[in-house]
Amino acid sequence: MPGYTITYFPVRGRCSAMRMLLADQGETWIDENVSQDWFKMKDSCVFGQLPKFQDGDFVLFQSNAILRYLGSKYGLYGKNLKESAMIDMYNDGVEDLRLKYVALIYKDYEAGKDKFVKSLPEELKWFEKILENNNKGQRFIHGDQISFADYNFVDLLGNLDILAPGCLKEMPFIEAYHERIKSRPKLQAYLQSDAHRKLPINGNGKQ
Repeated sequence: MPGYTITYFPVRGRCSAMRMLLADQGETWIDENVSQDWFKMKDSCVFGQLPKFQDGDFVLFQSNAILRYLGSKYGLYGKNLKESAMIDMYNDGVEDLRLKYVALIYKDYEAGKDKFVKSLPEELKWFEKILENNNKGQRFIHGDQISFADYNFVDLLGNLDILAPGCLKEMPFIEAYHERIKSRPKLQAYLQSDAHRKLPINGNGKQ
């Protein structure tokens, strides 16, 4: 019986990275989807937001807090305090870019898509340099072990590659890294499963 429950809308959205992390660690979970009943439970959620994550009787909200919790639990948060701080820093960079992506999808898709796509080389060049500086892209976003930030970054890269097909090809280290992480056997199996593939990326159908 899975010990984890993820309560969220029937989309990938903010839960995709944590699902990828759990799948890659060989874990299972229960997805509790909400739709029309969302407003009935909104006031019971911290900050009135989903996702809600349950590990037994322990409950967390906020997707990045959940990722950090799972990172700590599975040894995906660096080997010491300094490595953890670096992973947090890079994950914050991923979050900055994700927020720009989310704003485009939900607020400015028709008018802003071309401008956003044209901005991607400038946005991604920083991550390209980060990967190049870590053993020429042969490792991870930081250090020599995968971290929760890698799952978050790989998830976002997949979204960007769907929004702007071919955008990763301009960044050879990012493109190789993205393919390498996705090819991890347990993660690959999940990404190819109906549980992942049949979920829309975003709640409004735009991608």
